[in-house]
Amino acid sequence: MKVAISAQTNDIDALVDPRFGRAPWFIIADSETGDWHARDNAANVSASGGAGVQAGSAVASEGVKAVITGNVGPNAHKVLVAAGITIHQAGNGVTVRDALAAFTTGDLPVAQAPTMGGHWA
Repeated sequence: MKVAISAQTNDIDALVDPRFGRAPWFIIADSETGDWHARDNAANVSASGGAGVQAGSAVASEGVKAVITGNVGPNAHKVLVAAGITIHQAGNGVTVRDALAAFTTGDLPVAQAPTMGGHWA
């Protein structure tokens, strides 16, 4: 399954970024094969608004079925759910690699609702 993980840098050993829409990178990984590539999200890092919607659309265009992040706001949550993408929460200090492993074993909680109230810089 293709998974998008919000990341602080462009490497699978980066820390999961606690922000979804304003994460500098997404690691797009295949949970079955381990293949991955980094997708730049720099355009949304300092956006004045709409970062979650834009990031949600970007990862949906990658064909992902799940997102792993620290937090997700209401607009991003709406876009991801509408695209049929499940949202999973990873804790602080977790690497992308470890979050992907926890996802694969079913150990990451699903965010059924937004975890943030809105804009978070």
